Amino acid sequence: MKKANPKELSRRTFLASSAKATAASAIAMSGFPTIVPASVFGKNAPSNTVNIGQIGIGRIARGHDLPSTMKYDDARVIAAADFDGVRLDSGKKFIEDFYSKQKNTSVSVKTYDDYKDLIHDKDIDAVLISTPDHWHAQVAVEAALAGKHIYCQKPTSLTIEEGRQMSDFIRKSGVVFQLGSQQRSLDPWPQFKKACELVRNGRIGQLKTVKIGLPGDPAGGKTTEMPVPGRFNYDAWLGSTPYIYYTFDRVHAQTDVNARPGWLRLEQFGAGMITGWGVHHIDIAHWGMGTEYTGPSEATCVSVEFPKSGLWNVHGDFEVQMKYPNDVTMIVNPKFPNGIRFEGTKGWIFCTRSGGGATSSDPATNARNKGIDASDPKILESVIGPNEIHLYASPEQHRNWLDSIKTKKPNISPIEVAHRSCSACLVAHAAMKFPNQRLQWDPVKEHFRNHAEANKLLSRPQRYPYGTSYIKASAARKA
Repeated sequence: MKKANPKELSRRTFLASSAKATAASAIAMSGFPTIVPASVFGKNAPSNTVNIGQIGIGRIARGHDLPSTMKYDDARVIAAADFDGVRLDSGKKFIEDFYSKQKNTSVSVKTYDDYKDLIHDKDIDAVLISTPDHWHAQVAVEAALAGKHIYCQKPTSLTIEEGRQMSDFIRKSGVVFQLGSQQRSLDPWPQFKKACELVRNGRIGQLKTVKIGLPGDPAGGKTTEMPVPGRFNYDAWLGSTPYIYYTFDRVHAQTDVNARPGWLRLEQFGAGMITGWGVHHIDIAHWGMGTEYTGPSEATCVSVEFPKSGLWNVHGDFEVQMKYPNDVTMIVNPKFPNGIRFEGTKGWIFCTRSGGGATSSDPATNARNKGIDASDPKILESVIGPNEIHLYASPEQHRNWLDSIKTKKPNISPIEVAHRSCSACLVAHAAMKFPNQRLQWDPVKEHFRNHAEANKLLSRPQRYPYGTSYIKASAARKA
């Protein structure tokens, strides 16, 4: 498939995406990046200021993505889009107030009730995608086709098929994609990189087991049908998922945007904590295991609980075991402390968040002091030598994204790495649907070798005109 027609893009955007094509798809860092001259792009060049549009302006946007981006002087959020008009108005005020009070400057934020119009705004260089999970893939693909750089909240996609489409489109487009996998960056949690480097350099001997503690979600949610709020485009919000009647506990609060929304607990829009927090922890596990571009070879669900009443239907407590290369077993179970424990033949290392979650409504992590512990304190005192493995050092996730846009330097959480951490979570979720059955997974062909019913979970029907499949067909016709 060819790239989007350059005539459909502004000259500035097309040049920007073309210049970054090689670096954005690089797997490892190499060489010293160059700064793109401002004369190529004009006064709002990526080498000066990155003009950003915020897509989805609820809890995660206001509690994390916007403050983490707007604090930088070379980033400027100039537009926002949301299907909820009430949220859009208050979100506009949130951004403008931030600049007025924190930066002592004035910004007039453009608002769009359709994100497509924001994406095609010629003044915008990049987008922050902070939508519900079921909208991540489509918005990201359309942004890439329009030449916009992308910072996307996790999980990457709703299905493995969607994630593969997403990765293929974005890598071919040449734009910079960064997943919101902030545990990889030194600010605010340097302990994850430290733990992974120690594991990769054999400080606990041969790695044998990775234990991941994840919380489950509670049952509940009221099922009573309710009228759709007047300024909420509910049909568009449902997107590619099936139409179903509106009730408050299915969506989000319009005014209390800090409240944890009901859609997080519905399989129509996601898979629950296995993708919600699982992407964070499995991503770190992959980093420490050196399996960022592959996945498990098999998965078995030992136990799982699903709600028997109420609206919400994502998993509760569970245990899934997955086999990885070099005979490493990954066990995911909410009974473990929230975090990642690497166990080897010479000891163990545990890492978790310190100081709470990324937002005020995140689950507790039971953090231990600085967020890292080991079977022997001397393991943590070990120095990584100059000829040993040194993992990518990213200052802060949004900062790393902005730097990559401006310098063409490969970023820490590119699209294929993001897809692989999400796909491992979705393999685990598929195993939950077939307890005590060993599902054999092919990480190259991305299908189950021995289970036709499990393969049906790799994709979902998409409700026209929404969904990545319709974008793919449209793009193919134009190519």
